[in-house]
Amino acid sequence: MAKKDNGFIKKLLGIFKIEAQEHINALSSGLIELEKASGADRQAQIIETMFREAHSLKGAARSVNIAEIESMCQSLESVFSALKNHKLSASKGLLDVLHQTVDSLDGLLLSIERERTVNEKSEAAATIKILEALLAGAPIPLRRPGPDKGGPETPLTHPKLSLAETVRISASRLESLLLQTEELLSAKQAAGRLVAELQELDAGLTEWETESNKLSPHIRMLRLSLEEKNTTPQDKINSSLARLLEFVNWNQSHIVSLKNGLAALAEKAERDRHALGGAVDNLLQDMRRGSMLPLSSILENFPRFVRELCRDQGKDAEFVMRGQEIEIDRHILEEMKDPFIHLVRNCIDHGIEKPEERTHKGKSSRGTITFATSQMKSGRVDIIISDDGAGIDTAKVRNVALRRGLISQEDADKLDHQKALSLIFQSGVSTSPIITDISGRGLGLAIVQEKVLRLGGTVSVETDHDVGTTFRISLPLALATFRGIVIRAAERLFVLPTTSVERVVRVKREDIKTVENRETISLDGEVLSLVRLTEVLGLPREDAAADGSDIRPAMVFGSADKRLAFLVDEVIDEQEVLVKNLGRQLSRVRNIIGASILAGGNVVPVLNVGDLMKAAVKAGSAPAVSAVAKKGDVIQKSILVVEDSITARTLLKNILEAAGYKIKTAVDGIDALTALKTEAFDIVVSDVDMPRMNGFDLTARIREDKKLAELPVVLVTALESREHRERGIEVGANAYIVKSSFDQSNLLEVIQRLI
Repeated sequence: MAKKDNGFIKKLLGIFKIEAQEHINALSSGLIELEKASGADRQAQIIETMFREAHSLKGAARSVNIAEIESMCQSLESVFSALKNHKLSASKGLLDVLHQTVDSLDGLLLSIERERTVNEKSEAAATIKILEALLAGAPIPLRRPGPDKGGPETPLTHPKLSLAETVRISASRLESLLLQTEELLSAKQAAGRLVAELQELDAGLTEWETESNKLSPHIRMLRLSLEEKNTTPQDKINSSLARLLEFVNWNQSHIVSLKNGLAALAEKAERDRHALGGAVDNLLQDMRRGSMLPLSSILENFPRFVRELCRDQGKDAEFVMRGQEIEIDRHILEEMKDPFIHLVRNCIDHGIEKPEERTHKGKSSRGTITFATSQMKSGRVDIIISDDGAGIDTAKVRNVALRRGLISQEDADKLDHQKALSLIFQSGVSTSPIITDISGRGLGLAIVQEKVLRLGGTVSVETDHDVGTTFRISLPLALATFRGIVIRAAERLFVLPTTSVERVVRVKREDIKTVENRETISLDGEVLSLVRLTEVLGLPREDAAADGSDIRPAMVFGSADKRLAFLVDEVIDEQEVLVKNLGRQLSRVRNIIGASILAGGNVVPVLNVGDLMKAAVKAGSAPAVSAVAKKGDVIQKSILVVEDSITARTLLKNILEAAGYKIKTAVDGIDALTALKTEAFDIVVSDVDMPRMNGFDLTARIREDKKLAELPVVLVTALESREHRERGIEVGANAYIVKSSFDQSNLLEVIQRLI
């Protein structure tokens, strides 16, 4: 009995979590709307809606005996009641507290099935006390409630976006699925009838075989009679011939009957196949719809995310959504969740200017970030994420790529605006003046592009100085099936997504030229690098002479500013393919996105075009990279660590020495300047808050010295406010790492990028 009770309680909690998350999301969205609403009537309507959401959540929490959520909702309900009765005003400070309360509710919801920590309990109690104090007329607190009731406010840097383990679908859609499933029963019965008729056909053929066997003695006698000349009476011969003729006549009519029956059966089978195919197609389509979710399911918290991140950076921006009702495969949404977050964060961090700067430019002090979605007829969806900020400086992008060694000076001089802009998708390219926990590492857009390409999509960017930047993403609505081109390379079959193939061309052996150690072909007046697919996949290289072929097909792929041609052995077919993932053990296999089963039963890998293009580009630049790496291995880089705390200084020294760096330490800024005058270092890693000379002043002194002006400086500090980060930028630091989120791999990655 106890086991049954435990199972019921667990099921009840699961239902509560889904319901509670909906109420919390509604409260969060309502607070954002309340900030935007200007009319008193609209504000009253929003407050009433939130009042009801808090009341409903309180009742649900009481039914599953979760006292903390019930108590917090009781206090929240009282605040909304005070707002309704005009005893409180919806000031910015009050809205901040309410947002933080919703945060606390979210945190409590995540912990309902485990023992809460002391800090979690303390934070919940502190939140309730603040709400009660506000109702009693106390001033609005300037700090976020925390375990110590006075810690610094923690900015929201990543929205809590989680797709539920269960998916809710409408009753009408579920009924449609059920009806179509029932229709499959008639198709099943039709298949049974088909089997019975085939068995009858087999029985008829068996009867024919029996009759044929009866004739065997007569045929044998006839043969013997013919061999024994003049010894067999004529009447025996006539009798055997008559029986033979009788069988031939019967056999002819019987075969005609069987043929007609088989033709009729084939016609019935075709009708049944057509009916079954239509039913299955409709069922599959509805089942796919059942696994699709509206974009709004992952965008609900974005307005709040934008608000909090803008607040942390001293900016102001509105998040505008259009087309969020469009439904997309939930697996695609799950994969694109982080890329969407990064692009929106990118709009705030790199695009939107501060209010005073926007006003100086003649813009509205409040920026706008737009997330617009539209569905295309081709079964794809277009997503535009744009801002009306400063735009992207392509000259800076070009210089960063040049400094990072991603392009040569000669290539940099040849880049036009669009090709220079496409460099932002290269790993390591960032125009941020400083590396922080939010941006500056140059990885985000590279990851965005990789995710989009893996899903069979495309991404592009447009920018205009002081007008803004637009990222345009095209994605399939669903991943289950797509059109694929079946190809052969080195006697193996592969599938390429049709949408990734720009065109297929026939390449003659004499048209392949070698330019700068790479094979190329000329196509429409443009010289394209020609890559052999077998080489990228590590397969034995095909030999055209072996099969006597002088002409091979090549698949042309295009992405951003790159176009490449991949040589294959044969293009076999284009068909609808069903993609299956490779399982958890092979969740990420280079060059492969999944597998498909062809009509003949062959299991064939589905190739990842994005990976193939990256592998081809790297293969062309491998010698230069290897040479640089070899040279870097010989020279040991030296780092000056500046830290007044002996514990922190020892920790940093050990971490960096273990990574292979030569380390010297200094106890403050004055000590560091003395070391810099006597020795050469590749980078300085410094604390900020130190006696005699702090890290900011040390960085400023380094930048003022002509000999040291280009020396990279990384500030590692406990000071995490926006003002301190901005101070770091002003004095010329290359990176700003907050100790509260310190990760040694983070530090090592930053150092590797700067030296």
